[in-house]
Amino acid sequence: MTNRADVDVVVVGAGLAGLACTALLQQRGIDTRLLEASEVVGGRVRTDAVDGHLCDVGFQLLNPAYPAVQEMVDVDALQLQPFAAGVRVRRGEGAVTLGDPRREPRLLASTLRSGLLRPKELAGLARWAAPIVGGDRAISRRDDATLAVSLDRAGVRGPLREQVLEPFLAGVLADDTGATSARYARLLIRWFLLGTPALPRDGMQALPAQLATSLTRPAETGVRVTGVDRTPEGVTVRTAAGAIDARAVVVATDADDATRLGVVPGAPPTGGLVTWWFSTPAGMPQDRLLVVDGDRGPVVNTAVVSAAAPSYAPPGRDLVQVTTLAGAGLSDAAALAEAGRLWRTDTASWDLLVRHDVVRALPRAVPPLDLRRPSDVGGGVFVCGDHRGTPSIQGALSSGQRAAADVACALGAR
Repeated sequence: MTNRADVDVVVVGAGLAGLACTALLQQRGIDTRLLEASEVVGGRVRTDAVDGHLCDVGFQLLNPAYPAVQEMVDVDALQLQPFAAGVRVRRGEGAVTLGDPRREPRLLASTLRSGLLRPKELAGLARWAAPIVGGDRAISRRDDATLAVSLDRAGVRGPLREQVLEPFLAGVLADDTGATSARYARLLIRWFLLGTPALPRDGMQALPAQLATSLTRPAETGVRVTGVDRTPEGVTVRTAAGAIDARAVVVATDADDATRLGVVPGAPPTGGLVTWWFSTPAGMPQDRLLVVDGDRGPVVNTAVVSAAAPSYAPPGRDLVQVTTLAGAGLSDAAALAEAGRLWRTDTASWDLLVRHDVVRALPRAVPPLDLRRPSDVGGGVFVCGDHRGTPSIQGALSSGQRAAADVACALGAR
């Protein structure tokens, strides 16, 4: 450490990437301070408790198959509550159900009866998905293109794409234009096949809360960083409470704040999502399925969350989420009406608990997507976050892991 440094490393931002990076640096014995502007850790992974219900800030799920989750998280301690490995597709006045017969054999008959499994389109989907069999490396080595172009090239054309795959991925990617990287879409599908997305017993915020407990020096919340300056001796971090001199700084914010701090030249575009959380009388379907709109209305997905995660609602109530893309422009009343249409039920007794407008839900993953963008941006400054890899929990955690390794190497730590 130089004579004027107050600390080895300052990490800015206590989202998943910042928490992962800080935990790994502290485990190496590197003196590291973690600063967070808000009053809680977790970044975009937060949970509101409303009238006995758990409402995550935006509908989000944890896939235990993510490699970084397996490496950094005590999954058992989260007491995950899984959704079913399938989807219900609302079409016209009816609905069809598709599922993974390996994990949901009960859905095999309905999948075969759906009318969506046309041989020609299935053959095209098999061609598109072929790199998935080879694993992450095979997917990474393949030339990238947009999702739409890659599906066209593989010959995936028909109702399976238009009524299932595209509306499902629109909610996962916060994008319905088909402009997302096919490389990332294939990775997502691979992870879905390997693991069943689920919700922690105490809400999604239990994930960053667990990571925070592994820190030997707790995160300092309510500390807003206003500037990051490279100096001959290291890096100076400016805050409202004063300056901190460090040997290295890791900016673990979202891309917009990293741009504001001047450590990256520009932020990628982001996709936004709006989620309504409704409390309903008990009696909603309990099949744990995500519902998508095959007719391509404004709602990208809806689910009876409490069917999969009973801890999310008090006794005698069900919890339903309804999600649209940010540009859909639905009022609360219109969202309720869409929910009634998709669930084929009277919503007069439903109560709106909270609406979450997550304007910067996910950075866009556009081709050619670099899955491992370097964290070292020069002068003792490093950057991590899901905008440096894939826009996912996996992307955030793995980016934090890479940044920690790069910082440790730069500081000469073992």
